[in-house]
Amino acid sequence: MAYIEGFLLAVPEAKLDAYRRIARKAGKVWMEYGALQYLESVADDVQPGTQVSFERAVKCKPGEVVLMSYILYRSRAHRDRVNAKAMADPRLAGMDARSMPFDGKRMFWGGFKAFVEA
Repeated sequence: MAYIEGFLLAVPEAKLDAYRRIARKAGKVWMEYGALQYLESVADDVQPGTQVSFERAVKCKPGEVVLMSYILYRSRAHRDRVNAKAMADPRLAGMDARSMPFDGKRMFWGGFKAFVEA
């Protein structure tokens, strides 16, 4: 079964193009090192819940949009190998958290073992 690394973050709408450029570069790097799939998606039909919601989860501010992303791997061990190579790649090494087009403190991520696969 597959292993998924998922991400949720808020990006200012005015900075979506900058984020897209970074994501395309990162996606290329991850795929070159063996990720099975790399996907970045922008909220299109998410409802504002009264207790929880995607917007609340990332403390979305006015003018921001929620992005949900994932990278697909064969296993956790495969994820660990691919991530080690990708994070050491010089194309990504110069990326500084302060220069990102989003607030990394409001981003969260985690690895997930596939539970049901169809």
